[in-house]
Amino acid sequence: MALITISGFPSSGKSRRAGQLKTYLENRLQDPSYSGPQLKVIVISDHTLNIDRAVYGDGRQEKPARAALFTTMQRQMGKDAIVIVDAMNYIKGFRYQMYCAAREHSLRVCTVFVAATPDLSREWNAARDAQDAYPSEILENLIVRFEEPSSMVRWDSPLFTVDRTDDDVPGEQIWTAITSGVVKPPNAGTSKAAVAPTDALHTLEHTSAAMVTEIMSQQSANPGMGGVATLPLSDSLRPKITLPLRNITLSELQRMKRQFVTIHKKAITLGTTEKGSVDWSEASVADKFVTYMEENLKP
Repeated sequence: MALITISGFPSSGKSRRAGQLKTYLENRLQDPSYSGPQLKVIVISDHTLNIDRAVYGDGRQEKPARAALFTTMQRQMGKDAIVIVDAMNYIKGFRYQMYCAAREHSLRVCTVFVAATPDLSREWNAARDAQDAYPSEILENLIVRFEEPSSMVRWDSPLFTVDRTDDDVPGEQIWTAITSGVVKPPNAGTSKAAVAPTDALHTLEHTSAAMVTEIMSQQSANPGMGGVATLPLSDSLRPKITLPLRNITLSELQRMKRQFVTIHKKAITLGTTEKGSVDWSEASVADKFVTYMEENLKP
C-alpha cells in the first residue's frame, strides 16, 4: 500500500518519530470514518532485526546489515501494509533502491526527515545506555557521511521534515500522501524481466528442428521448389514460408537454426525486457523462425 522512509542522523529521535507515526496511522485506520481496505502498519528497524550499532564501523559488516534491512522491507511490502523503515537511510543511493522496490510493488512513497543538529545527536547519544549508544568514532563518521534527503529528487518526494521542536509528526499530511498520492508505475529500469515458461527451451529447439526437417523433406520431393511453402508441423500448426528458387542445403538450414536458438535462448534463461507477457508457444516460435529464415535467405 505504501512505503515510508525515515531518515536522519544517528541518535536524532527517528525511532520516537516512527512510533508517533505508527500510532497516528493505526488510529486513523481504526477510526469509524475510515472505509478503506484493512491495513497493517509495520515498522522495520535495526532494533527489530537485532543489528548491532558496531556494524556501521566496518563496511564488510554494514553491507550485509543493510541488505537484511532491504530484504525484510521487500518481504513486508504489499497492498495490505504500510511499511515504515526506521533507520538512518543516510545513503541517497540506498533510498533510491528502496524507492525502486516500492515502484515495482506499485506502492505510494514518502520520506520523513528527522532534523537535528550534530551537537544534539551527540548529546542524545551520550545519554543512552551503553548497549544502545553508537561508539563516538562511528557516530562522527556517520554524521560526516550523511546525505540529507531533498524534495528536489523523486525518490525523496514527497518529503516531510520534522524538527526537534515539533511535538508530533505531520500525520495528516503523511496520511494524505500515502492514501491519495500518485502511484508511479515501474519504469524500464525497475520492471522485472518477463519469465519464460519452463518448456520454452524445448519448444524452441523442437519447433525449429521440425521446420528444418519439413523443408528438407519438401525439397527432396520437389527439387528446386521456391515461392510460398506450407510446413505441416501438426494438424493445427501449418506455418507458411517464402523460399528462394533454389535448393537450400541441410548445413545452411542447421546453421540458421543454431543461430536462431542461440539468439532466443538468452531471453528464455535470463528473462526478456519486452513489455507484457512474451509468447513462447509453438506457433509463436514458428512465426519467429519463419521471419528469421526469410531475412537470411534473401538473395
